[in-house]
Amino acid sequence: MLLAIDVGNTNIVLGCFDNDKIVFQERLSTNQQATALEYASGIKTALDMHCINKNLIDDAIISSVVPSVTATLKEAVEKYTGKHVMMIKSGIKTGLSILIDNPAQLGSDLVVDAVAGVQEYPVPMIIIDMGTATTLSVINHKKQYIGGVIMTGMSVSTDALVNRTSQLPKISFEPPKKVIGSNTIECMKSGIMYGTACALDGMISRIEQELGESCTVIATGGLANLVVPLCQKKIILDDDLLLKGLYYIYQKNKN
Repeated sequence: MLLAIDVGNTNIVLGCFDNDKIVFQERLSTNQQATALEYASGIKTALDMHCINKNLIDDAIISSVVPSVTATLKEAVEKYTGKHVMMIKSGIKTGLSILIDNPAQLGSDLVVDAVAGVQEYPVPMIIIDMGTATTLSVINHKKQYIGGVIMTGMSVSTDALVNRTSQLPKISFEPPKKVIGSNTIECMKSGIMYGTACALDGMISRIEQELGESCTVIATGGLANLVVPLCQKKIILDDDLLLKGLYYIYQKNKN
């Protein structure tokens, strides 16, 4: 089995592949103060919950956009499984043509998303990843990564709104019953949920207009399943996109 892990600013996504099948997917909180032992404990818990013995793990692969966590998590995986860890970093083969000003600046999570996208779906495409930031990656009809958009994530927006006002409370991310809210909580939910959905619809339209053609649109990330149903554009929800990308990159580099 392959243990695949992606480290984001808010969550760590991990899962196992048995050949090309995803056995499970779980999330851990990203904690920059956590030790290798603490991360190893989280990994052990996830594997135990799905009845997977660590001896079944043949290899591991990690992508990370949090440098302060990367080495600690790598140590945790190697200590617990005793296996070598492949890292997504400069020089690794992805098969992806990146046509931005400085390809080295592209986050490893966006690279991994794009690798899975071009393998799984028709191009041109827009890949939406909804995490701490909401990103839109654009791949043209030649399967080239040509750029994208970075927007403030829903959690960051909500935290800023609550922290910068004196009377607005924290809210849960639940779709409101209607767009026009009749109380503070419903107004806030409408603003953040429908506001994000409208922003995505609008950005998709503008990107397609700029490209001059329609795109396949895929959404992934922890908050995508809450917002995609509120969008008017056709968007494919794929919670496993990151893990699939890690698997494809592992296959290209395992020898």
